[in-house]
Amino acid sequence: MKYRILFVDDELNVLNGLRRMLRPMRDIWEMSFAVSGEQALKLMKIIKFEVIVSDMRMPEMNGAELLTEVMKLYPETVRIVLSGHSDIELVLKSILPAHQYLSKPCDGAKLKDVVERALGMSRIISNETVKKLISQIETLPVLPSVYNELLGELNNPDSSMKEIGYIISKDVGMSAKIMKLVNSSFFGFARHISSTEQAVNLIGLNILKSLILYEHIFSVFEQKSMKLFSFEMLWEHCLRVGKISRIVSETCSSDKEIAEDSFIAGMLHDVGKLIMGANFTAQYSLILNKVKKEERLMWDVETEIMGTTHAEVGAYLLGLWGLTEPVVEAIAFHHAPYSPSDEFRPLTAVYIANHLDHEMKLMNEVQFERGELDMKYLGKIGVDNLLDEIREKVVPVLEEKNER
Repeated sequence: MKYRILFVDDELNVLNGLRRMLRPMRDIWEMSFAVSGEQALKLMKIIKFEVIVSDMRMPEMNGAELLTEVMKLYPETVRIVLSGHSDIELVLKSILPAHQYLSKPCDGAKLKDVVERALGMSRIISNETVKKLISQIETLPVLPSVYNELLGELNNPDSSMKEIGYIISKDVGMSAKIMKLVNSSFFGFARHISSTEQAVNLIGLNILKSLILYEHIFSVFEQKSMKLFSFEMLWEHCLRVGKISRIVSETCSSDKEIAEDSFIAGMLHDVGKLIMGANFTAQYSLILNKVKKEERLMWDVETEIMGTTHAEVGAYLLGLWGLTEPVVEAIAFHHAPYSPSDEFRPLTAVYIANHLDHEMKLMNEVQFERGELDMKYLGKIGVDNLLDEIREKVVPVLEEKNER
C-alpha cells in the first residue's frame, strides 16, 4: 500500500520543485499537490491522507488555519509545517495544530526523513480510536503550582532565563512541549539539544512569552476522580527517573550526548500515563482497579483493555512531535527493551532507572511496574556487573525531595 501525502503551497513553482525533488519516492508515496487551503480540504474529503505538509503564508486561508481545520476534521493525519523564517508569527500560531515544523529551503533528504519517521510512528498503535485522540493532543497537562510559578517569573520585570528553564524542567508536560519546539528545524538549531534549560535559552524570552501567555501552549491539569492514581507522584517519579537515567548513562558510557538523551527520555518515559489518565479517565480507572485486584503488570492490563500501552502512547505522540529517535525508542520500550545491537543507549539507561526507582523508592504500591530485570539483555550490553555501583550512586536522588 502506498502512503498518501498532500503538499500545500500557493506558489506553483514551489510545488513543482517538490514534485521534482521527491520523484524518487513516487513508488512509495502517492503524492497530491494543492495551491490553497480550500483546495486541500476539498481533496481531503475524497482521499484519506496520512500526512499533510503545508506552507504558512497563503492568501485567504493560511497554513495555521488549514492545519487547525485538518486537526478537527481529520485528526489521524500527521500535520507538518514547511515555511520560511520570515513567517515566525504564523508559525507561532501553528504551534498547537502542527506536529512538526520544517524551514525553507528544505532538502529532499530532510523532508523524506521527517515524513518517513511520522509514518513510522503511525504504525506503533493499531487502535484507531486511541490514535485519533492522540493525534489531536495539542498540549500535555501541567501542574497548576508549576504553571503559576512560571507565570510569576514571566511577569517579573527582572525575569531570568535560567530560572524559567529551571521551572519548566520541573514539569513533564512543559518539558515535552519545549523539546518539541526546539527539536524542530524551523528554529534552525544545528546542535544537539536535550535539556530544557538549553532549549529555553535558544528559543528566547520574547518567543516564550508569546507562546505561553498568548498562544497558551500549556494546559493546566484538573484532577480527575482516579483514587488509585496520583499525578503528583507520577511527576515526581518521572523527574527521579530522568536524574537516575543520567547517572546510569554516565556510569556505563562516556558519551555526553547519550547522557543528555537519557535524562530527557527518563523524564518523559511515562508521558503516556498523563495522556491516558487525562483523556481516558474511565478506562484508566478500570485499568488501575484491575491491576490492584489481580496484582498484574500494568502494561499487560493496558493492552487488554485499551489495545495499547502507556509506553506506546507516549512514544507515538513524542515521535509525531519530532523528538529524536533515541529518546522515542527509550520511551517506547522502557519496560521491555530489545537488543538489535550490544551498544549502550538511552533505552538501556531508562530501563534500568525506571526499574530501580520502583524497586528502591516504591513510588506507588498499586502500580505493579517492576517485573524482573532482564539480566540477559543487560549482560549483552555489558552493564550487568555495574548494577551495585549504580544503586549506590542513585541513593541521594531517591532521598532528595522534589521542589515545587
